Amino acid sequence: MPRVSLRRAAKRWHRMYREARMVALALKAPAHPVLAHVVVTRRCNLACTYCNEFDDVSQPVRTAELLQRIDRLAALGTTVITLTGGEPLLHPELEDVIRRIRHHGLIAILVTNGYLLTPDRIRRLNRAGLDRMQISVDNVRPDDVSKKSLKVLDPKLCWLAQFAEFEVSIHSVVGACTEHPEDALQIARRATELGLTSTAGIVHDNSGRLRPLNAEQQKVIEEIESLSKTFLSFARLNPWRKNLARGLPNDWHCPAGGRHLYICEDGLVHYCMAQRGYPAIPLSRYTREDIERESKTLKPCAPYCTIFCVHRVALFDRLRENPRQTLEQLFPIRDADGAAPPRPVSIRVLRALFLPSPAALSGRFFRKTALWFLKIN
Repeated sequence: MPRVSLRRAAKRWHRMYREARMVALALKAPAHPVLAHVVVTRRCNLACTYCNEFDDVSQPVRTAELLQRIDRLAALGTTVITLTGGEPLLHPELEDVIRRIRHHGLIAILVTNGYLLTPDRIRRLNRAGLDRMQISVDNVRPDDVSKKSLKVLDPKLCWLAQFAEFEVSIHSVVGACTEHPEDALQIARRATELGLTSTAGIVHDNSGRLRPLNAEQQKVIEEIESLSKTFLSFARLNPWRKNLARGLPNDWHCPAGGRHLYICEDGLVHYCMAQRGYPAIPLSRYTREDIERESKTLKPCAPYCTIFCVHRVALFDRLRENPRQTLEQLFPIRDADGAAPPRPVSIRVLRALFLPSPAALSGRFFRKTALWFLKIN
């Protein structure tokens, strides 16, 4: 086996252990952020017409300031940090920021358009300790809406498949602004062919309104989700999309501002990328009292929210507060036809941890053993 494959396998198992620990910490304690997005530069080398998160003039955030923000997030108990932009690969010292995240034992994720990737840059990201990378590919061929096309990015994806020691996820979207939903499926199939993972999301129209997906669009999303299954496929859980695909709201409580944070280039804390301006408190002054207050604050945008990473973060609190009801709602013992649906290993572990037989001591023993193994007191 080539040396890169051995390193990749070793890092994969270590990453799975750390992600399992992140889940356990989130389930055990509610008073810390699970996930924070940190903008490292607002500048981008592309100008996709649907995006309002970039400009072409901003300077990168000073590295010293970014390192202070990482330190502050670690002090607040954050377990996952996603570096975003603009285009984060434009930051000249991005690898130093990733090293700081890993220095604190946190999970480091990078969201990029992939244009600036080279074999050398991928190796530098490997050495820095990057855990995951997400690349959005919007179409098969570039058009007036987006240049993030499979035609342009395919060589970059091949390099990632060959050299990356971190997990790579290729994200595509369907919805109101996409004219060719079949593009998303072709992109996902190519990602799977290269050994990368694929995900799909729903995009609003130009007015910000969510429109129901037609039958073809819904079929494309279902096929994409069936392409790649992983051991930790719990991280791919997305039951909320079924309602949104039909234009229906979801009944859930959004914990943004507490369990999920978005740190803009000015160092202010916002709920998420779509709700900048609230609460807009400097991260340097953000406290656990702020986390608790904003976690409980009702957000009127929640019913039609398509930011699925926030939905997943909210799921941890639902599991902690009412594990039996939550798991039975999400993963019923029998489906509508009376059959027992297959479940990923991660879900079977959660059921063993939280839904043991009332008369059995094995559940308590398993829970204590798991927390000891994950080094959680």
